Amino acid sequence: MRNNFVQYIKEKQLFETNQKVLLAISGGIDSMVLLQLFEKSGFDYGIAHCNFQLRGDESDQDMEFVKKQVLIHGIQSFFETFETKEYANLNGISIEMAARDLRYEFFEKVRVENGYDFIVTAHHKDDLIETFFLNLSRKTGIKGLTGIKEKAGTLIRPLLFAGRSEIEKYAKENYIDFREDSTNSEVVFQRNFLRHKILPLFSELNPSFKKNILASVENLKDAEHVYSGFLQSEKTEVVSKNQNESVINIERLQNSSFPKILLFEILSEYNFNTTVVDEIYKSLLTDSGKQFFSKTHRLVKDRKELFISVITDKDDKIFYIENEDIELFEPLNIVIAIIRSKDFQIIKHSSIACLDLNEIEFPLLIRKWKQGDYFQPLGMTGYKKISDFFIDQKIPIHEKENIWILCSGKKVIWIMGHRIDNRFKITKQTTSVLKIEIQTNN
Repeated sequence: MRNNFVQYIKEKQLFETNQKVLLAISGGIDSMVLLQLFEKSGFDYGIAHCNFQLRGDESDQDMEFVKKQVLIHGIQSFFETFETKEYANLNGISIEMAARDLRYEFFEKVRVENGYDFIVTAHHKDDLIETFFLNLSRKTGIKGLTGIKEKAGTLIRPLLFAGRSEIEKYAKENYIDFREDSTNSEVVFQRNFLRHKILPLFSELNPSFKKNILASVENLKDAEHVYSGFLQSEKTEVVSKNQNESVINIERLQNSSFPKILLFEILSEYNFNTTVVDEIYKSLLTDSGKQFFSKTHRLVKDRKELFISVITDKDDKIFYIENEDIELFEPLNIVIAIIRSKDFQIIKHSSIACLDLNEIEFPLLIRKWKQGDYFQPLGMTGYKKISDFFIDQKIPIHEKENIWILCSGKKVIWIMGHRIDNRFKITKQTTSVLKIEIQTNN
């Protein structure tokens, strides 16, 4: 098995012999076989172990077992304990999903901070089959049916050449010690239910069942390559970039060969699930202004386009400009200058504000506009709500929420990138000018 293991790594080009990898070791039979294979193959590796505290003392005993193995083998190691149930409740997700999120977030942190090239898990052929059926039951596209990949970014799975029976045989022949997870015999979790109840029935129906599924998955992988190539050419016609946003042209999307499938493939990259994508697709012919959210992104439907942007935590932040500041990088890149000259020529450009310094109180503050904010637009004597100003200017929703305002005390002096307040304009009596310019990449 060791020869097959090394050969599989070479054939699939999982990593180079001079690279350093981090093994995810639970203490179960799969991961302990993985550990010994790495040890006997002479690769450079460390290990990481997670205690999810889901099985009481058993979880703690698993951790102690792995720690003993570390002492025996003299391996660099990393251990972490999680409040998995609490995390699942707070985030409204299943225990299995919570454990997965916590596990991979921890592994990636260790990898980056300690100079490892890849994270290695002990997934094998039977895991691939189970994942195929789980994804099928949950509603998925062709990519989901290709199951577990041997390499995905910094994650590699060098045991996918072997089945569970081969791993058990190797462990027995090599006297490998491991921890037995008591929940493996329970049917509480979906994967275990599938493993112990459903898949054995398929094997009874057809003894070649596993072999045939694996062959089908390989066929699907080939089909997925063709499918992805076709969709990629379609995407380039439909999706464009606008600064920090991705923009989907609705008309071009609807005129594509398979608009709903194309929309799903585009939005899955931004973590939108199938249910939300269905709702977005239904909204294409409705009024603009609807918003949809994934964990990481927000989509706003305008009349002709869908705008996708990253959800940030900047919305409630306030940024200050002191009177000695000459440049600011957050939330916008701006250059500040005080010009003391009566001969100053006003520069008329939406990205530049020329203000009467004598009318301004420092520190100035920059914040997102809010409902109820008002100002006196340049050239007017009366006041106007900022929300009404946006309507008059026909500014789309997704742009409105990216607009910042500059304030002196409680007074709005500039809707940044749009209009200054009339009360702060340059007059014949102005002796000092505050010039603020938004720098762009253009």
